[in-house]
Amino acid sequence: MGNQINPADVPKRTLYTGEQIPAIGMGTFGSDRFGAAEVSAAVSGAIRVGYRLFDCAAVYGNENLIGQVFADAFGEGVVKREELFITSKVWNDQHAPGNPTKSVKKTLADLRIEHIDITFLHWPFRNYHAPGCDGDARNPDSHPFSAEEFLETWSEFESLVDQGFTRHIGMSSMTIPKLEAVLPKIRIKPAIIEMELHPCFQQQELYDYIRARDIQVIGFCPIGSPTRPDRDKTPEDHVDIAEPVVAGIAKKHGVHPAVICLKWAVQRGQIPIPFSVYENEYYANLLNVIVDPLTDEEMAQLKTVDANDRLIKGQVFLWEHADSWKDLWDLDGTITK
Repeated sequence: MGNQINPADVPKRTLYTGEQIPAIGMGTFGSDRFGAAEVSAAVSGAIRVGYRLFDCAAVYGNENLIGQVFADAFGEGVVKREELFITSKVWNDQHAPGNPTKSVKKTLADLRIEHIDITFLHWPFRNYHAPGCDGDARNPDSHPFSAEEFLETWSEFESLVDQGFTRHIGMSSMTIPKLEAVLPKIRIKPAIIEMELHPCFQQQELYDYIRARDIQVIGFCPIGSPTRPDRDKTPEDHVDIAEPVVAGIAKKHGVHPAVICLKWAVQRGQIPIPFSVYENEYYANLLNVIVDPLTDEEMAQLKTVDANDRLIKGQVFLWEHADSWKDLWDLDGTITK
């Protein structure tokens, strides 16, 4: 069967509900470079290697094939359903009343499971773009963040918990102003918030804000997403795995610099969700958060790499008259209440 790691050896995080979740998982976004068959084959291999956390999403267009992988793994006795922590997300065009429930029911059917372990609101606004669209694409119906709209959608998310469709609910790509606008008004607190996190973009203030409220963090793009879609790349972007500090620490440990990004993430406390279709890579990713930890000195050195370099800028969600992608992230200090 190839490389295998005992899932019991993988560090765990405990959510405020008492639920335990692996400290590293596998993402399933093919970044427009890998098709659904390749992604689902990687999920199959990752289950057998020892992964127990899988980060899915309806908009990735591969949940039906991943569902077959899960069904096969359960049927063959490779893993039990209760041993997996499966996440999914509701896309931006499914926020209106009634649509989150429809979206989750379709995900459940596609993934061939009876409940999702956590369902995320994929982005905090209803601004929609077609998957794979050009980076300059704009939807004329897009508008600034609305706390009222968000809370309407979140209320339906809470009902999904009540009905047993999902065990937890979460948010993604939030900012402190947005959280300040909605957290005091909700009934069920998010168990996890997903945010972009890698050595060159550490978001320390937001990270600390979330953790202070006993909300777990999942970090996407944990190695700087070198295979992210070209529409998300700009000339000024940093390449985390090429940073001299990261590369130097990797040389000392005798590993690829990507592994250092993951060690940093797990030791810092967030849950990274790297993706690879190659077994040697996803095996190394899992193994290396178990063995040969970074020293306190190396962790301190990696703090210096932070360049406040957001890679997933979200410019396709901009509205008319927006100045730049920075408006999405409340960097001008204003927000729609």
